[in-house]
Amino acid sequence: MEPSSLNMKLAFLRAQLAGDERTARRVKSIWRQVGDTGVIIASDGKRAEECANGNWAGIAEHIVRHDPEQVLSVVKAKRRTLERHAQCGTGRGHCDDGGHAHADGGCPDLDDLLLAYADRLGFEDEWRP
Repeated sequence: MEPSSLNMKLAFLRAQLAGDERTARRVKSIWRQVGDTGVIIASDGKRAEECANGNWAGIAEHIVRHDPEQVLSVVKAKRRTLERHAQCGTGRGHCDDGGHAHADGGCPDLDDLLLAYADRLGFEDEWRP
């Protein structure tokens, strides 16, 4: 992988993680679901959402599962992975020691991290594995 291509991928990933972190920190609440209902309560005790239809309980569960604290944990884990792989394809990175780099010097782990953001502005189609 060309260093400029690697740098573009790293910059893109770092920007996405920073955006995810900013969004999660803005919320400043921890969500919990009331039983199996569609009611979600914020950490300050205020009701955040209530859905009358039982089919909305799955949506409530999804919202709670992607609570800001969980998002921050995922961002931290992805950053750790990203930093371990930051020099893959340069002869000095994790992939070069671990033997899982692509023939073109790319890294399947970085490709997977990138693919999670394929719907975002700035993602390059050529980054698809």
